[in-house]
Amino acid sequence: MKTRSIISASIVGITLLSVLGVSLSSTDESNENKIRIAYFPNIGHAIPIVGMEKGFFEANVGEQAKIETRVFDSGPQAIESLFANSIDLAYVGPGPAINGFLNSENHNVKILAGAASGGASFIVHPESEINSASDFDGKKIAAPQIGNTQDVSLRHYLSEYGLKTADKGGSVIVYNIPNPDIYTLFVKGDIDGAWVAEPWATILETELNGKRLFHEEELWPNQEFASVLLIANTNFVEKNPALIANLLDSHHKTATWINQNPIETRDVFNDFLNSHLGQPLSDNVVDIALSNLVITADPIPDSVYSFAEKANALGYLGRNGYDLSGIFYLFDTNSIEGENNT
Repeated sequence: MKTRSIISASIVGITLLSVLGVSLSSTDESNENKIRIAYFPNIGHAIPIVGMEKGFFEANVGEQAKIETRVFDSGPQAIESLFANSIDLAYVGPGPAINGFLNSENHNVKILAGAASGGASFIVHPESEINSASDFDGKKIAAPQIGNTQDVSLRHYLSEYGLKTADKGGSVIVYNIPNPDIYTLFVKGDIDGAWVAEPWATILETELNGKRLFHEEELWPNQEFASVLLIANTNFVEKNPALIANLLDSHHKTATWINQNPIETRDVFNDFLNSHLGQPLSDNVVDIALSNLVITADPIPDSVYSFAEKANALGYLGRNGYDLSGIFYLFDTNSIEGENNT
């Protein structure tokens, strides 16, 4: 019961935070000498969370610019803020990253680096009889916002098995709703399953006795796919090359530190939730969630292109085709390990 109350309180906090688009270091100063970074309160966004909470980002860029952070609950929110010039960089899934690139003026939103691989799963409600793809027929399935990374993966999975969603004349009902609402429907038994990212997948599994039917990476070549990417407004990048170089150096070093310190990473993540949302998750939930993904600065380009093909097949990238040429920002520097390989 204690775990339930902690998780429920955290969900309320995440909901309020996402609705308000909270700035964690808001200021009325101009955008001069400032770098504005957005990310989610999810374990897949461990790099910016740990990088900020441990002071790794501040140590590298603090003398050049003030770091201002904003926390969102969805990629589309972050993309809208990039378009509105309210933020400069954002950690998002491949879906929003691709849409941001294709829909921005002069392709002004590009991928700088990776942040995580994997970390999404399909969780079955304990009272639902879903044991394989053939059992999805007639079921009610939830995923976050339409066009979101998990939504594309879910719909592509259904199409591979000859299933159609109700809006396309089929029998599978898909609810596109925020993660906290997915949790609520799962509690009520109003859905048969959900395709969600961590830590939500583990919350549904451990707190609500859901069954993890599969990890999404099992469906990908080499069991890896870019699930979180660092994207940026390229005008900002080109105006501040030294600042971005130092930030990316911190980004890479933070990824290495996380992989070497999983227990302390859990503690840092929970301290972040406690400070900014009012309640942490249980250590068990965070440990499992962290073990279900790979923190990496590698953007895994092939998976980004593959994801775009899936989104396009679903009609999410428009009617006139798409071109991802130039989606990865190329740096003319040797100071950022691995960037020349993207």
